[in-house]
Amino acid sequence: MKRNIILFFVILCGFVLQTTLFQALSFGGISPNILIIITVSYGFMHGRKYGMVVGFICGLLMDIFYGNVLGFYALVYLYIGAANGVFHSIFYQDDIKLPLVLILASDFAYSFTCYVLLYLLRGRFDFIFYLKNIIVPEVVYTIFVTVFIYPCILLLNRTKDDVERGDNKVV
Repeated sequence: MKRNIILFFVILCGFVLQTTLFQALSFGGISPNILIIITVSYGFMHGRKYGMVVGFICGLLMDIFYGNVLGFYALVYLYIGAANGVFHSIFYQDDIKLPLVLILASDFAYSFTCYVLLYLLRGRFDFIFYLKNIIVPEVVYTIFVTVFIYPCILLLNRTKDDVERGDNKVV
C-alpha cells in the first residue's frame, strides 16, 4: 500500500515538474521527459508488469492533458515500461550506466515513434531536421536531468524496500 502511495506521488511530482518547471527551463522549446525517466526506472527496478502499469499511468496523464487521442501516449509509455522491465533481472542498484543507456534508448524510441505516428504519416518527411532539432537535444537534456533524478528515485525505492522488509537502517 505504501509503495502505491509513494509511486502515485512520484508520478504526480514528475508530471508537474515536466509540465511546469522544466517547460520554463526549456532550451529552444526542448524540455526533458521526466515521465520517461520514471517509467524506465520503475520498469527496470520492479519488472515488466510494474513498468507497464507505471508507463500506462504516465502516458494516460499525458493523454488527458496534452493528447489529441486518448490512449496514444498511454500505449507508447506502456510498451516502454514493458521493454525496460525485461532488464529487471540484471538490476544492480549502485550502477547508473545501464539506467542511463536504457533511458537514452527509451527516449529515442519514444521520440522516433512520435515522429513516425504523428508527423511522418501526415506527410512531413524531413526526418534529419526532426532528428537534429528535436530528438537529439531532448535525449541529451533528458540524460542530463536523469543524473540528478534517478538517484532520488533509487533512494525512494531503497527506502520503500527497507521499510517493507522491516529494516530500520536506511543505506
